[in-house]
Amino acid sequence: MSKATEVDRVYAAVEKAAALAGTVCAGDKVRPVLTGHQDLLDEAVIVFSMTASGSHSGGLDLSMTVPADHVDPYSFALSEGLIEPTDHPVGSVISDFQERFPVGMYGIDVDVAGGFKKAYAAFPSNDVHDLEKLFDLPSMPRAAAENAELFARYGLDRVTGVSVDYKRHELNLYCDRATTAPLEADYIQSMLREMGLKEVGEQGVEFAKKSFAIYPTLNWDSSKIVRICFAVITTDPETAPTKSEPELGQMAQYANTAPYAYVGEQRALVYGLALSPEKEYYKLGAYYQISDYQRKLVKAFDNLPE
Repeated sequence: MSKATEVDRVYAAVEKAAALAGTVCAGDKVRPVLTGHQDLLDEAVIVFSMTASGSHSGGLDLSMTVPADHVDPYSFALSEGLIEPTDHPVGSVISDFQERFPVGMYGIDVDVAGGFKKAYAAFPSNDVHDLEKLFDLPSMPRAAAENAELFARYGLDRVTGVSVDYKRHELNLYCDRATTAPLEADYIQSMLREMGLKEVGEQGVEFAKKSFAIYPTLNWDSSKIVRICFAVITTDPETAPTKSEPELGQMAQYANTAPYAYVGEQRALVYGLALSPEKEYYKLGAYYQISDYQRKLVKAFDNLPE
């Protein structure tokens, strides 16, 4: 298949996913990213993610992960005019990371209606590092070190990588779990209380128990933890905890109909429960293209015991 055809193939899938999520797909925002990675589209891991519930409902993100020998996503976005240069530390995170650590892969997030917004850098697959190693990064928010004891208490002191949201000036730490044992309800609620985040009801707790990873969000303005996300990977389209809200009903429909390219297998899905001090909302990513690493995660964490 030609490079141009690959771009058209993936773009058509983005358009379909956007329509299912109830949003528009802006070709001038999406096509430059696909074209800039056209040599890698057949091997990239690609996810189409929607958000549901309350003020966060609507929208679709295109997420791609590519090998580390490709130009890093922030430099790519600058070179293509997809983002403006900045003196804020947010603009130095990826370069600081790659100067000090081995990089296994890069990732890029694009709001399909609004454009480039996030870059990822991750250690090589299955390579987890102590969080304290990131404290010396000049661009790391002070909130990481100031919450070190709290993160360690809840097993969030080992990370697989970081991502940077350039629009919100936020940084995510990716903390994969070392066990497939379900989380305890007391652990979940205690963590949320100590972090000053919104506690969840029984349905949210039952969802969070199945997490394969937990992602704290920090910024440069405060030592407080901005948000946390409990991530669940599964093939079950009924994983959204309730169908009572219209947005969550839309999520269930999306889980059953989102486009995917690995026909003959069950559709792989990654759900997220995000909690800030005031808000709670759910996200759903449908894998359009998947790697063996995600297949192993699904096999390990799908249908965990209650």
